[in-house]
Amino acid sequence: METAFIRTPLGVAKIAGDDKGISVISILEEGEVTSEIPPVLQEAISQLNDYFQGNRNDFDFKMNPNGTEFQQRVWQELLNIPFGKTMSYLDLSKKLGDVKAIRAVASANGKNPLWIVVPCHRVIGTDGSLTGYAGGLWRKKWLLEHESPSAQQSLF
Repeated sequence: METAFIRTPLGVAKIAGDDKGISVISILEEGEVTSEIPPVLQEAISQLNDYFQGNRNDFDFKMNPNGTEFQQRVWQELLNIPFGKTMSYLDLSKKLGDVKAIRAVASANGKNPLWIVVPCHRVIGTDGSLTGYAGGLWRKKWLLEHESPSAQQSLF
């Protein structure tokens, strides 16, 4: 497993992966930035940088997140939320076929190991409010505004 740390507008991101794909992208409050990027991580880091520069709306590098079958289903559904759009936890539960699974869906959302790339930040409360986010609500707000500056100003 190779690891690198890069600076982003939201803090230092940790990226880890191998030939099977990227398995972790997480945000840290601070940390040492990696001077040499391992080849297996270069495409993911390039795409993350493009995203932060406003030049990318989705990611197509090889991903390999570790999780249960249910978590994998939730994360796969998150990938269907369009750039610049949001979805409620309730609607996400409905798309997965079980409205009663809302707490399990929220838990799987919170365990998403691929920050930004699997867009858990696009899931909001049914009333349109920002709800829990592992990276902090201020980061969630920043990401939503970054993806849709004009639309999100009216939400928050």
